Amino acid sequence: MKDIDAIAVLQEPVRRRLYDYVTAQGREVGRNEAAEAVGVARTLAAHHLDRLTEAGLLESGSRRLTGRSGPGAGRPAKVYTRAPAELAVSLPARDYRTAAELLAEAAEEAGLDAELCAAARRRGEALRGSESPDSSLEEAMETLAARGYEPHLEDASAGQAAPVVRMRNCPFHAAAERFPPLVCGMNLALLEGLFGQAGPVRARMDARPGECCVVLEPSKSNED
Repeated sequence: MKDIDAIAVLQEPVRRRLYDYVTAQGREVGRNEAAEAVGVARTLAAHHLDRLTEAGLLESGSRRLTGRSGPGAGRPAKVYTRAPAELAVSLPARDYRTAAELLAEAAEEAGLDAELCAAARRRGEALRGSESPDSSLEEAMETLAARGYEPHLEDASAGQAAPVVRMRNCPFHAAAERFPPLVCGMNLALLEGLFGQAGPVRARMDARPGECCVVLEPSKSNED
């Protein structure tokens, strides 16, 4: 199915709400949970979830949601997660991805990492404009969401003194997969410019599989 056909599948309101819910969780979601979350019957949710899977927007599998195994554990349930494939529509057709990858390849071969990061930091500062840096992680999450990062707040844990904002989506994912040091460094510099290097929140590198390589956290001065 062409990208434009797959994206058209999301025009149905219930289907779009189900897709948004599943992708926002960052984990497998069962039919019952999805149906309850968007307020529809399980059979209707199952129909739309399977339609999203057929369109290549979700992936499906099965597992026991009870967490148990062996006799009495129950039958495996169908679960859904976001599909890794990227979809894009441009009319008429454009191929910006190839251009971005060629430019990244040339920059890497020429050793232009510092120059690229400087340009990214300036772009972040220009996007912020004359406004003050976001004063809280919650405000920063709104800014990130508007730029497609899909942020979520991760509470402090045993190995983490303060909450951090992690991002389930990297807007530069395709290029970052091929040129991780170059593109991840650019991404960090962009967010440093966007939020300010002396503001109440700061960006730092903390790569995790399947997520953006950068996180936001309260700046040290803001914690004191």
